[in-house]
Formats: sequence, structure tokens, C-alpha cells
Amino acid sequence: MNSLEASIRENTTKGQLNSIRDNGNVPAIIYGGKGENEKISISKKLLKNLIEKENFLSSIITLNVNGKPQNVLPREVEYHIISDEPIHVDFLRVLPGVKIKIEVPVNFINHDKSPGLKRGGVLNIVRRKVELKCPSEKIPANLTLDLDGIDIGSSFKISSVKLDPEVIPTIQGRDFVIATLAAPTVMKEPEKPAEGETAEGEEGAEGAEAAAADGEKPAAEGEKKEGDDKKPSDKKPAEEKK
Repeated sequence: MNSLEASIRENTTKGQLNSIRDNGNVPAIIYGGKGENEKISISKKLLKNLIEKENFLSSIITLNVNGKPQNVLPREVEYHIISDEPIHVDFLRVLPGVKIKIEVPVNFINHDKSPGLKRGGVLNIVRRKVELKCPSEKIPANLTLDLDGIDIGSSFKISSVKLDPEVIPTIQGRDFVIATLAAPTVMKEPEKPAEGETAEGEEGAEGAEAAAADGEKPAAEGEKKEGDDKKPSDKKPAEEKK
């Protein structure tokens, strides 16, 4: 379990909160449970190290507030609109046995052992997180789905996930889909004409255009040219006078 050092703060005005941030800290608040809300400040550097890890918003953290440890769950992180640096955090105080709703990420393993993926299949992830209701001490780090032996056409439903009896999906009444392994979509390219056919077609078209430009029509096969249809003369040659 991760832990953070925190100190109580009395600052409430905007200027005082900005002063905390200028000193490398982030203002935060702890709420929930039977205790009163506590205004605290934590190191921005240490906080960012935890945020960069997976599942920050679904992991219980031990906050040592002025040396007194208490377990909390990060519920919301506010970021600066320009610098994208964390500027405020809300922590929910968690107590053993108290059930809470939380979104848990889905994790896929053994991609290289899936025959469907090896044949070009596509893993379509429908839900990257699943909302669960469970006791704070039984929050799973993630929901693991094993791709070993999974082929094209298979699907993962919530019933595929092994859960503790006290860990219940908030969606009830249906076995909803988390992911499917679909066949690859291949775009068929149009067929290209044969190179010889293209060249002959182009030459024929160019010859016809050239003839049209000269004002002549190309003679069709079997047609006679002008003058070819003249009949031979019927006149006999004049007899020589002796």
C-alpha cells in the first residue's frame, strides 16, 4: 500500500492556497466516515509520482497526517487548466466493512498466446473500467482477463471475471460485454488493367484523335477508298487503219 506524508493546514483563502502551491505542495481535503473533514497539504512531487502509477483513483493510500495514519481513497484530482499540474485532491476516508462504489480498470494478459490475435484479429475493448461495489478492504487492483487460447469470435463478459462474493458489479440483471476478439477488416483494392491492354487502347485512341484533327476518317476494314469503285472502260481500242 502506498503512503504519503501530510500536514494539517488552516489556509482557506485563494491567496493562501496559492502560497501553498508556490512552496511545492498541493492542498487537499479528507472527508467521509465518522470523522470531520480535514484540510491538509501534501508534497506535489510525491503526489505526482503516485498519480503517474496505474490505478491511482482505485488504490487505497495511507496518509500520515501529522504522524497519525489513516486509509483514504483518492476520489478526484483537480488540474491546472494550462500547466496540467495537480492543484487539489479529494480523499475519501475509508473504514473496514464500509462498502463503496469504485471504477476498477480492466487488464488483459498473454496477448502473444492468443491464436486469434496471431491471425490478425482485433481486440475490441468495450469497457476499459468496470464500476464495482465492495468493502474498501476488498477493492481489486484490476480485473484481469486472460487471452491465452482465445480465438476470433470470442467475447469476454462480466461472468468471465472471477470476483470475490462481496465484490458486485453495479450493473445488475445482464451479463454485459467487456471485450470481443473480432476478425480483421481487409479493404479489397480495385483490379488494375493489364499493362498491354492499356497501351494498345491508348495508341488506338491517339490514332483516332489524330485522324479526326486532320479532317479524315480512318478507313474501316473492307471499305474502298475513293476511286477504287470506278469500272473499267467498255470501249474497245480503235482498230488501226491499214
